[in-house]
Amino acid sequence: MRRFVPVVFSLAITSICLFGSVGRWDWWNAWVLLGLNFASSVASAAVVSRNPELLAERRNIKVGKSWDKPIVAVVVLLGPVATWITAGLDSRFQWSNGMAALTFVTGIIVAVLAAALVVLAMRANNFFSSVVRIQKDRGHVVATGGPYRLVRHPGYAGMAAFTLATPLILNSRWAFVPAVVTAAVSVLRTFLEDRTLQKELDGYADYSRRVKYKLMPMIW
Repeated sequence: MRRFVPVVFSLAITSICLFGSVGRWDWWNAWVLLGLNFASSVASAAVVSRNPELLAERRNIKVGKSWDKPIVAVVVLLGPVATWITAGLDSRFQWSNGMAALTFVTGIIVAVLAAALVVLAMRANNFFSSVVRIQKDRGHVVATGGPYRLVRHPGYAGMAAFTLATPLILNSRWAFVPAVVTAAVSVLRTFLEDRTLQKELDGYADYSRRVKYKLMPMIW
């Protein structure tokens, strides 16, 4: 059960931000987002738990690249919190007009596909760490299976897509401001990590010549 403690903690933080900012419990958009977060978190935890080495890597976080610390703070904590609180305040004080019902459905579909992509990436990559580092202590090799056949950073692609789907699910135009900033920082992290892997991970340069796109096929 210990591996699910981070899931419970994450849901608690998300709930505080969403319902604290909106000031009520009957915000069904927030409940839908919490359900999606819970399902994706449990699926990720289940995948990681089947790989003892990866579980140890993600549980006992090692020191990564110095430039990655502020980026992680934005992508993992500050960006999502700002998005949730902004959406809650938008709903509470009616800062913007609501979006069409189709956007809500679209947001759910994108979020489900994005979460599935992250889980598949974790399953295909035994070195799916929380920080950017070359895991020489674990015999780090290039991941080439699963979604890594299509793009070099499917995990980041899924995370960015889920971030951009959140304002659609929460029916908030203003929430796009922090969400877009957070997704942009994820793109920056992708660029910096890819450059690090090119320089420091054996075989990655050859892999990058075979798989040309970092996040989205035919675009980048």
